[in-house]
Amino acid sequence: MQDTAPSPSPAPLIDPFARPISYLRVSVTDRCDFRCVYCMSEHMTFLPKAELLTLEELDRLCSAFVGLGVRKLRITGGEPLVRRGILTFFQAMARHLGSGALAELTLTTNGSQLARFAPDLAAAGMRRINVSLDTLDAAKFAEITRWGRLAQVLEGIAAARAAGLRVKINMVALKGVNEDELFAMVEWCAREGHDLTFIEVMPMGDMGAEDRLAQYWSLVDLRARLAGRYSLTDLAERTGGPARYVRIAETGQKIGFITPLTHNFCESCNRVRLTCTGELFMCLGQEDRADLRGVLRGPGGEAALEAAIRAAIARKPKGHDFDYGRQAIGGQMSRHMSHTGG
Repeated sequence: MQDTAPSPSPAPLIDPFARPISYLRVSVTDRCDFRCVYCMSEHMTFLPKAELLTLEELDRLCSAFVGLGVRKLRITGGEPLVRRGILTFFQAMARHLGSGALAELTLTTNGSQLARFAPDLAAAGMRRINVSLDTLDAAKFAEITRWGRLAQVLEGIAAARAAGLRVKINMVALKGVNEDELFAMVEWCAREGHDLTFIEVMPMGDMGAEDRLAQYWSLVDLRARLAGRYSLTDLAERTGGPARYVRIAETGQKIGFITPLTHNFCESCNRVRLTCTGELFMCLGQEDRADLRGVLRGPGGEAALEAAIRAAIARKPKGHDFDYGRQAIGGQMSRHMSHTGG
């Protein structure tokens, strides 16, 4: 009688420090319709389109990671929704949600294209998204993003809510820029029903050391200001990312803090990042990478791809080297955030 027992599942991805890798962040493009001052130069030189993975190749790579135990897939950029045909990729990834192999498919966006895409994203199985929004002042928004319009983003956020998507706002803490909007942003998010996460500016890309130090607002200080007005309770909750959370008693909302500079969160890191050119970065704050595009386009097939992924995870470092101590930038990465993905 023929043996019909199912094939055993492949061994999960475990890094050298016994951390299971269950979270993949994928940059589908380095292009963006904004030019945020902490993210990229105003006159960027983007990658030739021929260097980018096709949507079919992105599908194949992401599916390989899902097959090796990745349970959460976050799509980033640049601005992912400016990539031509990107909706077909989301629709393709929906099959992994349907099978139960993938627990969550989500997106980080600047919100500029949400009014157009929100219903289709929800139909593809997306349940929540992150929207980058650093200010509620239209003039300041135009200054930070250089090319953006606040009204367009707010319209997109409203469309996402209408489509049933839960929205989390990501606000980069910028010294001397949005410090005066701290409480306004908290209270707006509370009224609108959005969770809110504050992020320290990271030393990614050559923006000039003076600019980086001038932008840096420690979340230790930011949290102390919140605690001066609200009652904060630490939460044990983890969502698979680097944020640490508190509950504000007065509003009931959850607030997150991502602190790569003032608190190294690497001990629980469960993620790796795939660029739109097929480079796998095992750590956001290190330059080591693995070329999966070459393997993907080579003759070795799925076995070679799995071996390359496992070899890369075996090189994942214990932590990053970001540091703003002693009024100097340590661990600065030469690549812009839009290359690796937010």
